[in-house]
Amino acid sequence: MANGRSEHSGDDIRVLFVEDDPTVAQMYRLKLELDGYQVIMAKDGEEGLRLAREVDPDIVFLDIRLPKVDGFSVLEGLRATDRTRNVPVVILSNYGEQDLVDRGLRLGALEYLIKSQTTPAYLSRGVETWLKEE
Repeated sequence: MANGRSEHSGDDIRVLFVEDDPTVAQMYRLKLELDGYQVIMAKDGEEGLRLAREVDPDIVFLDIRLPKVDGFSVLEGLRATDRTRNVPVVILSNYGEQDLVDRGLRLGALEYLIKSQTTPAYLSRGVETWLKEE
């Protein structure tokens, strides 16, 4: 193995999950932790942005409609800072209007998922794939 990580694995991967609905957050957190990921939770956009800068997550799952600072502003904040510019972000939202999807992808999200069409298992399985796209 060369110096540095060639592949991410299990507990090495820090997932930042930014979601204001505690039930939704807990459901995804349980599955991600069961699959061996270290999960850090943020309940609003302001906390999500702060934690992203503090914990250096490997990937961020981001809701759009959040208290304090909305998800698009969080994404813009992540992309505006060298430390977080290249962190993969996947949007997970209840809102699937095309203009929102387009805006999220234009701001640098890897993918825009709709909660009603996304299971915790799907999200967890996708982590490795999304990390390879970074």
